[in-house]
Amino acid sequence: MATSEHSFSKLKRTQHLGAKVAIAGGGNLIWASGFTLILLFGMVLTLSLALIYILESPNPTQGLIIAVTITIAFNLLAFFLSPYLMDLTQQWLYKTRWVSLVDIDAKSPETAAVIQQVCQERNLKQPRLGIIDDQNPTAFTYGSLPNQARLVVSEGLFTYLDDDEIATVYAHELGHIVHWDFAVMTLASTLVQITYLIYVFTRRLQRGGEKVKDIANSIAIAAYVFYLVGTYILLYLSRTREYFADHFAAETTGNPNALSRALVKIAYGIVEEGEKAKEPSRLLEGTRALGIYDAKAATSSGTAYRISSDTSKIGKVFLWDMFNPWGWWMELNSTHPLTGKRVRALSTYAEKLGLAIEFDMGRIIGEGNKLSRQRLYGNFIFDLFLYTAELIGIIGGLVVGFLMVNTMPLSIISGPIIGFGLGHLIKTLIMYPNFKNAPETDVLTLMSDPYASPLRGKAASLKGELIGRGDAGYSFGSDLKLQDKTGMMYLHYSSRFGPIGNFLFGMKRVKSLIGMNVKNIGWFRRGVAPWMDLIQLSSENGTVVNSYHRFWSFVLSIGAIGLGILLLVL
Repeated sequence: MATSEHSFSKLKRTQHLGAKVAIAGGGNLIWASGFTLILLFGMVLTLSLALIYILESPNPTQGLIIAVTITIAFNLLAFFLSPYLMDLTQQWLYKTRWVSLVDIDAKSPETAAVIQQVCQERNLKQPRLGIIDDQNPTAFTYGSLPNQARLVVSEGLFTYLDDDEIATVYAHELGHIVHWDFAVMTLASTLVQITYLIYVFTRRLQRGGEKVKDIANSIAIAAYVFYLVGTYILLYLSRTREYFADHFAAETTGNPNALSRALVKIAYGIVEEGEKAKEPSRLLEGTRALGIYDAKAATSSGTAYRISSDTSKIGKVFLWDMFNPWGWWMELNSTHPLTGKRVRALSTYAEKLGLAIEFDMGRIIGEGNKLSRQRLYGNFIFDLFLYTAELIGIIGGLVVGFLMVNTMPLSIISGPIIGFGLGHLIKTLIMYPNFKNAPETDVLTLMSDPYASPLRGKAASLKGELIGRGDAGYSFGSDLKLQDKTGMMYLHYSSRFGPIGNFLFGMKRVKSLIGMNVKNIGWFRRGVAPWMDLIQLSSENGTVVNSYHRFWSFVLSIGAIGLGILLLVL
């Protein structure tokens, strides 16, 4: 079934299908969902009571009530119509074909058995089953109520995964259906939208005296804070539901190891297909929030599996997920947990079911415990200061300006401007360090660095082939994909002429560069997806491409410092 050149040595599964196992880290999905919804309801209620209290008319919130009513009505309408609208969208964008359980059975007999088992045990109507003719492996579910659910996978799932692994992916998606994830996430997102409506309403409130306006501004601030908090709560709930869907799949199939393999091999398939395509997959971009796997995170674990099925080498790239504080920070803004954390939870389920573990996460955790905490957290704190370097410079310049205002009156203006320029200059020098002696390395080595940062660039040199554009679905994208013997890396290009230069480069030059073997020098950075900020590309035939990430940063820094000094001299 799977087409990869190598595969894991499969271990046994439990013979007791449906055996109960405590979810890693404890918790209860109903409690987590209920707590989230109660918290969001509480935010909305608090803001609504505050509005009623400060306004002096018995019916002052008519505009707000209309807006909230329209929001609720729109979301209810979207909730019930979404399956049919999504059906049309799927057909239009991806040419989804709807198949029967017999068709699924021909491709993956275990998957068909799992679908029948879950539907029978849960008294659930069989989901409408779809397949998209795209070799990028993915799976997702959508709908309103469980008995109206659609479960769609790509053809690539059957290409890259084996029978038991496909079954665990379907079980994961069935977990979303059983847990009513559509309804819960729709309700939660509606409540978050209402907090934003209250923020907009109170910002525009001009009725009443100054006291009412002051209180209204305070409520506006509270509403915006609630909106931001609610957004992160929504993301947290989404990640929690992914963990519980993994747990459901582990219990239903009795094979958590297969789902661990599936996650890694899905990442591998995404990397493999990315190498073949001139443009990134629109399917993966369009279904990123819905899919079982965040395609942006595929590069690391997919690259590791590409060169070896040795779980120790794959585990190396999980160290960043598990131990780098930036991993936790990045995850806060993601709908999916980091892969390393999901594999760790699944390995825990395997242990509890008395199974041998394919990914020895205990050993990986042990290796991670040997990492320098001082370096990990010291670098992270330093990065946070670096992120706010301009603000720190402005505050410092303002303090100096106040101290000098008696002798140099314009220092109160020039100080913050110079401070901003100095802060931005320092930030630029650290983000883009000296690259003259950039060491030659490979993609896997860079991605196995647990200390990597999204801010502090690491100068490095890679050799490989330019295999396509890095911009999803954008014919004039200026970013590139480089493939070496160990994996793929996105290269971010920056013209000295800004966005117009990027557009012209993407339109006129990128197509001619694809297929070339090149040497690349750049600054490596690691986030959910790793990338390099391009400095220079050079090929054997003499083609040279220079990129200017530092150029405008230096112009802005020196310009601000120069302007501040000029104000002092005047």
